Amino acid sequence: MSKTTPWKRSPAVAGQFYYGTASKLRSQVGQYILAEAVKEKVIGVISPHAGLMYSGHVAGAVYSSIEFPKTFVLIGPNHTGLGSNVSIMTSGQWEIPTGTFDIDEELAGKIAKASPHISEDAKAHLFEHSLEVQLPFIAYFSEDVKIVPISVMSASVQECREIGEGIAGAVKEAGYDVVIAASSDMSHYVPDDIARKFDNLAIAEILGLNPEGLYKTVKKEDISMCGFMPATIMLYAAKALGAKEARLVKYATSGDVSGDYEHVVGYAGVIVR
Repeated sequence: MSKTTPWKRSPAVAGQFYYGTASKLRSQVGQYILAEAVKEKVIGVISPHAGLMYSGHVAGAVYSSIEFPKTFVLIGPNHTGLGSNVSIMTSGQWEIPTGTFDIDEELAGKIAKASPHISEDAKAHLFEHSLEVQLPFIAYFSEDVKIVPISVMSASVQECREIGEGIAGAVKEAGYDVVIAASSDMSHYVPDDIARKFDNLAIAEILGLNPEGLYKTVKKEDISMCGFMPATIMLYAAKALGAKEARLVKYATSGDVSGDYEHVVGYAGVIVR
């Protein structure tokens, strides 16, 4: 791939999950930003990825509450079924209406080499929304932050640990500020009270910095948390990077916006430091 003309990933869900023009998108994101939030230095975050009208207020609370790094490692679930089980892009750019993000080739290359479970694969990212929906919030605060996109379709808890610890090793070797952002929605299409009950079980494991507990709880209780594997990987990486605590920034369900409390999706915003 030419260094002068990097391959550019065009937005897949602009005009659907968020406004498709720069001015409208800036305005849309701006209504979810907490100007008074104290910005903390964090190792990792969990942020939702639904349409901004539903989960933007939770994602906005997360990104308003953190000091921005040089690079975000973005880990999200694979909803499309395209590509490898765990797919990374190590070069190129991602574009949204409000900005273009360079992939951090140095860090992405280190991560790709750090675990045999990770494949270099752009197909998994072409139409996937879970990472793209993070970018409008990142662009609101920074125009020069870089990204490392990782999409997860399937991984055992042991593979999550090895991937997470590989990411941590690469971050340590890189030697500059990195935040690992796991993209996840919580329970899907269940009554509001059921979503809150089961989401609280998963959130308790996250706040306890217990990646294995999160993975096993989601499996045992059959919680429809789409990004539990990315969240598990992030927690393993954060622990290897010295994380001491996690804080729930905000929890909500789609019912809070739609008024439909019979079929909700849950959203949790968490920071890990």
